[in-house]
This record gives sequence, C-alpha cells and structure tokens, in this order.
Amino acid sequence: MQFRQQALSKLQSPEELDLPVRLARPQGLLALAVTVVVMAASCVWAVTGSVSSTLDAAGILTYGQGSYVLQTPVTGQVTGVYVKEGQRVRKDAPLLKVRTEQGDRAVRAIDAGRVTALVARIGSVVTTGSDVATLEKTGSADDPLLAMLYVPATGAANVPADAAVDLTVPTAQQYGVLRGRVKAVGRSPQTRRQVADFLGDSELAAQFTKGGTRVPVLVELTRSSASRSGYAWSSDGGPPYALTSMTLASGAVHLAEQRPIDWLLP
Repeated sequence: MQFRQQALSKLQSPEELDLPVRLARPQGLLALAVTVVVMAASCVWAVTGSVSSTLDAAGILTYGQGSYVLQTPVTGQVTGVYVKEGQRVRKDAPLLKVRTEQGDRAVRAIDAGRVTALVARIGSVVTTGSDVATLEKTGSADDPLLAMLYVPATGAANVPADAAVDLTVPTAQQYGVLRGRVKAVGRSPQTRRQVADFLGDSELAAQFTKGGTRVPVLVELTRSSASRSGYAWSSDGGPPYALTSMTLASGAVHLAEQRPIDWLLP
C-alpha cells in the first residue's frame, strides 16, 4: 500500500514535466544510421550493379569436322603399314597392306586427315569390319584448331553466342589460359554414341558424357601472331611450341552479366 501511494504522488507532481525524454542513446542512433546507409547502398547496387558467372565444362582441342574410325573391308594378315600416328594423309591414300586369299589388298583412307590412332600392326590378323585406325578430318596443317566443350544440358541454354571462354590445357598450365569465344552451341544433347562418332574415341566419349547427355559447344580459339602456338594466352607469348589436336582441355564459359535484382524478380 505504501508503494502505491508513492506512485500516485509521483504522477500528481508536475515539477518534472518540462524535462526532456531520452528516446535512444547516441550509440543506437549511429548503428541505425549505418544500417540505413548500407541498405540504401545495397538497393542501388542491386539495380545498377552486375554480377558475372562462368560455366565450367570438359572438352578437347580438335578440328571442326571431327574424326572417323577406319575399318578394314577385307579379312587377312597385315603385311605392310605405310603411315605413322600423327601423319597427314590424302583421301584414298593406302594405310595398310593386307594379305588375303585373293592376294594383297590395300586399306585406304576414306577422307583426308591426320592419323591419330593406328590399331593394326604388321603380323596382326584383321577381319572385315574391324577397326584399324582413327583419323581426324583435316586437309591441311594450316587448318585452325578448335575446342569442343561438352556442357551439361541444364546449362547449355545459358551460353550466349560469342561468349568469352578461358581454356585450361593441362600440359600448358604454367602459361596461363588459352583464349577463345563460343562459335556455336549444339541444338540438342548428344548421347555417348554420338560423341564417340565425332571424336572417334569411345573412351573419351564415356568420360565427357559421364553423368548424362551433354550439349556440344564449339569454341573458336583467338589467333595471335605473337605466340609460338599461334593462339592468344593470358600470359605473354604462351607455350614455346605448337598445340596439337586431341589434347584434353577444360573451359570456363563467361555467361551474360545479370543485375542482382533480376534474381528476385519473377
């Protein structure tokens, strides 16, 4: 009862009505001001700023026409090998000599290209339809190299035309990344068999399509006369040697820049 009487007396006393009331401490006002400034800056950045992202994919350096697997049309024993791996041959050039029951027969190239794999050896026995060699379709040593990347189907739709690409070549990592731009994006995902038909290598096809189908993205390498390789690198000069086809590479495709606010809008 005593405490209640004191409270009533304090309420009835008008002598302190002119004293100011402290609503917040200076430290609180400072924290509030900082919060407002940060939120305002974030809103401005979300509208006017941009964020870039990349899409990583495995691939290989090759020629745009792909490769083909040469199969022997006859059965017999290989008695002559006329080419070596890495050698360029013209269309209809003899690659092997096979001794058959009807006499010696030549196994010829179907199209001009570079021999990337030679399965048949002197003394081996081949049967009709068996694989004897793999050739890349290229008619000249001056044909430019390209990079073929195999992008997951879910990300291929986000790859813009002429997008910049940074390619990492494991055998030349110390020279930085190889520069290029997207030349074409496949219209539909490719199966392991389709990739193998283009590369002429079923093992590589299995590696690139592991986890599902992939969409091929063709990358044109940026040319440079200042580089021994003939292509532009992030470092000065690049490697002191020429690049070869069927070299594994991985690419980082630079996607179109987006405003942060676009992520919030439907």
